[in-house]
Amino acid sequence: MTIRPVRDADLGAILGFWNPLIRETTITFSSEEKTLSGLSAMIAARHAAGRAFLIGAADDGRVLGFASYDQFRAGNGYVHAMEHTVILAPEAHGRGLGRALMTAIEEHARMRGGHSMVAGVSGENAAGIAFHRALGYAHVGLLPQSGRKFGRWLDLVLMQKML
Repeated sequence: MTIRPVRDADLGAILGFWNPLIRETTITFSSEEKTLSGLSAMIAARHAAGRAFLIGAADDGRVLGFASYDQFRAGNGYVHAMEHTVILAPEAHGRGLGRALMTAIEEHARMRGGHSMVAGVSGENAAGIAFHRALGYAHVGLLPQSGRKFGRWLDLVLMQKML
């Protein structure tokens, strides 16, 4: 597996495993699928802010996951608090790619003055909560019924790791 910065050629593959999660699961509360132009704009904005958007690729070059981060909340009081997104293709689960991607973005954030990394995880995503706990993230809050998808209310679990 290779961890590297995202390239324009990777965007279609990312949409290929991200959009089904948006359509079919509560891993993300959003029901609005990502588009090539929207994903490209998000990546450009993160790069302009000095943030990383990294992908994990198989030895044959197939994109199997990504991790990225940005400032947790707007405003200069939060410039040292980051929030990340990590998404893997189904075939990449359990192979260490998520851990490798997280290690890379945590280091990137740390080297640029990040002090903490926040994870907002769906309360229905037990695997995501366990994954973050295994990486040293602590449960720091619960926002009950803060999201809505598929006609039901969803809880948001907040987890944090000091970098």
